[in-house]
Amino acid sequence: FKKSLVLAISAGLAGLSFQAQATNGYFAHGYGTKAKGMAGAGVALPQDSIAAATNPAGMVMVGNRWDVGAEIFAPDREARTAWGNSAIDPMTGAINPAGIRTVDGNGSGHGEAWFLIPEFGYNRMINSNMSLGISVFGNGGMNTSYDQPIYSQVSGPLPGANANTGVDLSQLFISPTLSIKLDENNSLGVAVNLVYQRFKAEGMVAFCDFTATRSPTPPGTGCNDGGTGLSEQGYDDSYGVGFRIGWIGKLTDTVSAGFSYQPETKMKRFDKYSQLFAEKGDFDIPSTYAFGAAWKATPKLTVALDYMRINYSEVPSISNPNNGWTSLAELGDANGPGFGWDDMDIVKLGASFQVNKDLVVRAGWNHGGQPISPGETQFNVIAPAVVEDHLTLGFTMNMGGGELSGYYMHAFEETVRGNGTSVNGFLAGNGDLTMSQNALGVSYGKKF
Repeated sequence: FKKSLVLAISAGLAGLSFQAQATNGYFAHGYGTKAKGMAGAGVALPQDSIAAATNPAGMVMVGNRWDVGAEIFAPDREARTAWGNSAIDPMTGAINPAGIRTVDGNGSGHGEAWFLIPEFGYNRMINSNMSLGISVFGNGGMNTSYDQPIYSQVSGPLPGANANTGVDLSQLFISPTLSIKLDENNSLGVAVNLVYQRFKAEGMVAFCDFTATRSPTPPGTGCNDGGTGLSEQGYDDSYGVGFRIGWIGKLTDTVSAGFSYQPETKMKRFDKYSQLFAEKGDFDIPSTYAFGAAWKATPKLTVALDYMRINYSEVPSISNPNNGWTSLAELGDANGPGFGWDDMDIVKLGASFQVNKDLVVRAGWNHGGQPISPGETQFNVIAPAVVEDHLTLGFTMNMGGGELSGYYMHAFEETVRGNGTSVNGFLAGNGDLTMSQNALGVSYGKKF
């Protein structure tokens, strides 16, 4: 188990630089290749040793096994924005239609149009009713890489104001897990989440006008320090420890139910971005809870349905509005502007069918109402997490000594059109956000 823990940490850290997901907000649509093939449904249906990412109670039900896999994730991001000297004066709201432009956030020329996301799991039965395991996975993230400036300084360029614009957020979870069977029908589990996240931002210097370090006279004259704490600071690291608990119960011979809960995870502040995020760089991970059911409709067909809630409103840097925040609140303040995200309610419906003894096929649908309102689009040009509907297909093939699994996900294109709102000189609603996504994953698992 110690060797597996070391391997898990090494594998996770090695793949961290490639992690970037934004499907249900900035969370992944699911965890583990098998669950991802069923649109992420798995609260009551554990299928591999990544199950602790969804419900730790399921680990004792998968037995002795290990799994390793990777996903190629390809988001397509685009924004139609009006900002800058040629388009909009952020202080007066005057718009020059000739300055409105469409920009591509896919990292053209930067090699960031797709991402490799690894996963790893290991589970060992201590006795017939108890298991110890570990799941390593990317919880989610966000990446944009516009190869041109998005936000311009109204008083003229500052250092970095004309640079490429974008952000890169990655979150890695390493979750040692204890799972126990209470009786033949019920199991409980708890996972300790060891969390590492990192972040960088570029091309945000124009927002110095809204930070505490702006020149005292008047707004629009720029920053005293060229953007320290706001932009162009490279990667910053953050760490935290949390937990997830879960239950799975067999209600009838064919129906199971499950529940999992993860409280808000407190993270070390991003000190290098103390003037970008509210509460001086605080970026905690919001709480989540989920209910699920699995029904073995026939000996070959199983249907799973999950409901999940992500409470983005708990984290001011994510949920504080940038539409209508008071001029007395600066970026980085406790009540300063955030991304204005709402909480998300997500439904995941999946099915698996045993074609024969060597082949299982899967399909699923995932829907979550995107969290960005039309009045909050301009700041979210760098975080356009607006997709809502995902369709998935998956399979598992028996390879003799192990299992080869794969899946494909398509998130349909969604657009949120800004409403043009200007409050206190900040044009929070001037931007149209568009995103669609494709992902392809494969894993190999083996029982022992």
